[in-house]
Formats: sequence, C-alpha cells, structure tokens
Amino acid sequence: MEQLEQRQHDWPQLCWKDWQKTADTLHMWTQIVGKTRLALSSLQAHWWNVPLYVSARGLTTSAMPYGAEFLEIEFDFVNHKLRFRLSTGASLSTPLQAQPVAEFYAEYERSLAAIGVTVKIHPVPVELKDPIPFAEDFVHAEYDAEAAHRFWRVLMHAERVFQRFSSGFVGKISPVHFFWGSFDLAVTRFSGRRAPVRENADPITREAYSHEVISAGFWPGNGGFGEAGFYCYAAPAPSGLEAAAIRPRAASYNDKLGEFIYLYDDLRREPSPDDALMQFLESTYSAAADLAQWDRKLLERGRG
Repeated sequence: MEQLEQRQHDWPQLCWKDWQKTADTLHMWTQIVGKTRLALSSLQAHWWNVPLYVSARGLTTSAMPYGAEFLEIEFDFVNHKLRFRLSTGASLSTPLQAQPVAEFYAEYERSLAAIGVTVKIHPVPVELKDPIPFAEDFVHAEYDAEAAHRFWRVLMHAERVFQRFSSGFVGKISPVHFFWGSFDLAVTRFSGRRAPVRENADPITREAYSHEVISAGFWPGNGGFGEAGFYCYAAPAPSGLEAAAIRPRAASYNDKLGEFIYLYDDLRREPSPDDALMQFLESTYSAAADLAQWDRKLLERGRG
C-alpha cells in the first residue's frame, strides 16, 4: 500500500472534471504567450517554432529573439507567477490568480510594455469551436493553483519518459514540446518520406503533416474527451493499425479518434508507471512503424 501511495504521489491525480475550468483558463493564457513566440520566431518545419517547453518551474517560451536581445516568458507553477525576462536585465513578474482572460491579457500587454517590448499578435484563440477574442473573454476566469501545479508535475514526468523514449531514435525527431493550440505535450518521429497531401487541408495542417509521422503525447482531457491520457497515432495511418497488439493491456485503439489511447488513471495503477508508459510508447511506435514499412534499422539505435 505504501508503494502504491508513493507511485500515485509521483504521478499526481489529475481528474479532468475537478479542474476543467482552470484548464480552460490556462489554455487561453498559454495561447496568449504562445502567440508571442509565434510572432517573434522564424518559421521552422512542422511549426516547431511555436510550442512551449516544460521547465523546472512550469512552462516556458525559451529564449525568443527580440531585436538584438532575447526575451523569455515563463509560467511558474511553483510560486504561481508569470515571469518576463529580457537579456538587457529587465524583468518583472505578475501573479497567476483567478481572473478573466480579458484582465490577464490587459496585464500581459502592460507587462511587456513595462520592460520595453512591443509585440503584435492575432488576439483570438485557435483550435476552438467558438473562440472568444482575448480582450472580450470574461468567461474563462478560474485558477486553482494546486491543480495547475499537479498538471505541471504530470507534464514534467511525461517529459522525462518522452526524453528517454526519444533517445533510441536517430532519424528526424521533434523536441518534446507543448502545443498551446491543442493543449498537449507531444514528441514526433519521422520516417524521412514525404506524406500524401491531405485533402482539404489548411496551410497549418499541410505544414504539420508534410512528411510521414508517428506521434505520441499526453493531453489532460480537453477537446471533449473528458479524461487525461496518453496517445499515439500515425499519419498517414497504415492499414491494419487498429488491430495491432500493444501494451500495457489497459491501452487500446480508439476508433473514434483513430489513435491508441492509454488513460492516465490506468497508468497510475501500474507497479511502475514509468515502465508502463515506455511499453505503451514503444509498442505503439513499433506497430505503426512496421505496418508503414519504416526503415527501422536506419532510424533506430539502442538506448545509451
């Protein structure tokens, strides 16, 4: 029992219905900060210039070029502050607290101006059915500090295992990064072959899926799914993928999503959550790579 409690402490509880309102607010806040990174960075393949990254205290933009200087913005989920740092030495922080997105956005712009930064972003969130412009959003206003901290701890543990998983691949592979549009942590492997152009794809999707990928990640339950979980999918998906045998036993193929899903609560019940997640990542990747006839001898190596 003591060992089980320790595992659950390491991978904290993250029940979507208990913190959904906070998550929805954070989703909007991270979009504001993420759009700043998009505005200041040069386009990289598959939009790798836009995500945030897990840091030792939360989520960060990493260093972004601003003229001859660098700017970094970080969500600190330990002391619950939004921190602004400029390479000139200018810095400030504002509290992360319950407040509408509109107020957060106004304070965000004031903070940038206070350290001498001007950035123009598209002030409307993306990847939502009914987006509300940031300056008009008084709907999303919850912030549960403890829930935000737990979410970051889950991201931190997932990042650690994703990095271990990434070390066995020598082909083209993304960083482990947090996409603020879809609100998920992801790592993506590439076969090196171009993918067929998706029918009716918009410019963003065409760039994201220009080449064959197998992508794995974690998301907290947004988008209507309602439960935190890990996923893996291939694009394009090879024939027969839905019938592939994967591990652990609790993981399965979700026909509606077209992805393998491993629920977070099932992971927390495992004797070794880290090992169970590695089994999921390795087995789903292997199934997709074999069916898609990737050159695995060329793309992989033993983990050192």
